Amino acid sequence: MSRKLKVVAVSGSLQRPSRTLVLVDQLLAALGEQIAIESRVISLGDIGPQFAGVLYRNQLPAAVEESIAAIESADLLLVASPVYRGSYTGLFKHLFDFVHHEALTDKPVLLAATGGSDRHALVIDHQLRPLFSFFQALTLPIGVYAVEKDFEGYEIASPALRDRIALAVARAVPQLRDALPAAASTPQPTPANAPAVRKPAPVALAA
Repeated sequence: MSRKLKVVAVSGSLQRPSRTLVLVDQLLAALGEQIAIESRVISLGDIGPQFAGVLYRNQLPAAVEESIAAIESADLLLVASPVYRGSYTGLFKHLFDFVHHEALTDKPVLLAATGGSDRHALVIDHQLRPLFSFFQALTLPIGVYAVEKDFEGYEIASPALRDRIALAVARAVPQLRDALPAAASTPQPTPANAPAVRKPAPVALAA
């Protein structure tokens, strides 16, 4: 029996309303149209004041510890941050400082960011991707970067941004189905008279 993919989204924005949260919501909606998901959004605007001055994980309030546990147990992480001084927010980094360094190994991560202009578009590849490489996570091929002109107020108005969201999800979903078949789809029964399928023998590679 299939189960839903557990998606935990982390928004590094401290503001409400927030264009970063809007982007997160649209990415979750696009994922939900392609694959069965169970989503949760962790907003630093909600929990940031509770851990900003905490140095050790065993000092975290229960609500923040539960959020960290949710990040560590997710099937897929969706992380997004506004750009400050060319990078993600300080509290965003501080949150992930509490995550166990082996908890995200091989976990797929969809990256997103928002900024004031196109000048910071490389924040995804130069800042976010290296952060999750430290955790040995599997960052998905296409990240989504949005600027203020992509929005009207706090709604996405740019067809190009919507296309980017669709492309990021389209490239992500096959990898999620390959990595988590039980979560992504219902297995089809094998006929009783079906021939056995043999796995190919491993190929030795030259040094």
